[in-house]
Amino acid sequence: MRIVATSLYLLPIRTRVPLKFGTETLTEVTCARVSVEAVDESGQRVAGWGETPLSVQWVWPSSVPYARRLDRLLAFSARLVRHVPQSGLSGHALEIGRDFQEDVLPRLLADFNREAGGAEPMPWLAALLCFSAFDLAAHDAYGLLTGTPSFETYGSGHLRRDLASLISDEPCFRGKFPADFLLHPRREKLVAWHLVGGLDPLEPSEAVDAPDDGYPVLLRDWIATDGLTCLKVKLRGNDARWDYERLVRVGAIALAGGVKWLSADFNCTVQDPAYVIDVLDRLKMAHSEIDRMILYVEQPFPYDLDAHAIDVTAVAARKPLFLDESAHDWRHVRRGRELGWSGVALKTCKTLSGALLSACWAQAHGMALMVQDLTNPMLAQIPHVSLAAHLSTIMGVETNAMQFYPDASLPEAAVHPGLFRRRNGAVDLSTVAGPGLGYRLTEIRRELPEPFASSAKS
Repeated sequence: MRIVATSLYLLPIRTRVPLKFGTETLTEVTCARVSVEAVDESGQRVAGWGETPLSVQWVWPSSVPYARRLDRLLAFSARLVRHVPQSGLSGHALEIGRDFQEDVLPRLLADFNREAGGAEPMPWLAALLCFSAFDLAAHDAYGLLTGTPSFETYGSGHLRRDLASLISDEPCFRGKFPADFLLHPRREKLVAWHLVGGLDPLEPSEAVDAPDDGYPVLLRDWIATDGLTCLKVKLRGNDARWDYERLVRVGAIALAGGVKWLSADFNCTVQDPAYVIDVLDRLKMAHSEIDRMILYVEQPFPYDLDAHAIDVTAVAARKPLFLDESAHDWRHVRRGRELGWSGVALKTCKTLSGALLSACWAQAHGMALMVQDLTNPMLAQIPHVSLAAHLSTIMGVETNAMQFYPDASLPEAAVHPGLFRRRNGAVDLSTVAGPGLGYRLTEIRRELPEPFASSAKS
């Protein structure tokens, strides 16, 4: 397969309630929807599609104004519109995605940041986010060209290179392909994790200016309405008293509502393992039942593992400790394992190609997996949940777009109702079918705006 043209569409969304990311608050997001036109050796052409919310605060925490950072992400995405087809890369979508990230994307980002002069450089994570929609679209296109679901094309019948070539020449990867590390058949239902944001009201007195739109607001109402059994608790990471009390308060509501599992997300703001250890140890001593519910801890420490080479074994000895923002690719997962991390949280917004290769490396080296959300709406939700359905995650999948902008996905929900609403604490993939990523795009009644950027066909 070769990509010959691309188009980028922008779909802005506003949240119904604010979502706190570290020191910032998200109230709106622009989704990048990408179409790639691909051609095979016989001349057959198809259009594949991919989508990613450009979550500025997540990929680029900074004091630079939000609008300026968003403009930079949009400008870089427009540059990718030109350079993805110009790269001349060919093969399976996974091979194209891997090679583009290895050989092309670093140079493009370096040139982009150099041209910005003295402005704060755009991070590598932001470049991955921008490229991820193109990468997803390529995976969709390959499946469409072969008439096969994309997740069934990751074996020797489609890939020219094994994992020893795509990752590293370790004995465990020779003659092995991603299909050897995926579940076949996929799971049709997944336990859904609900996000308890740092600004989410827990009691009626806290629900100031809450929307009256028919959707729940308070945590106990979400638990009852969706039958939730798993809650991810966003913490501050720089206020130990608040973090401890938040876990106690959420834990009490969870116990009363029949929730089984909690996870703690410290938002990459912790500098010293002693901070996390103190919160966890206090919880174990004073609220052992809540402590037992904590299944894992997510990314307490800063993104850059080399600049912040923190030995985290003492934290991981208490609870499984999962990389998230730091896990850019399999090399970063390897570095995390060296520092004591026990698992990795995968995201399609860091490219599906990268997530698949990271999943293979992690499983081959005994690390646990989770698939985390970027509050994925619309098309972005479908490959996100599909990835989790093909992996042995520690527990289901995180999915929270229905909390923050449920109406944004109404056209997609009409075709895939089980993916955009959680029932009995789970999401249902049974409608995801057919070649490519299973969007069933012709059935989704959504009008797109004019392209933000398009490349010339070749």
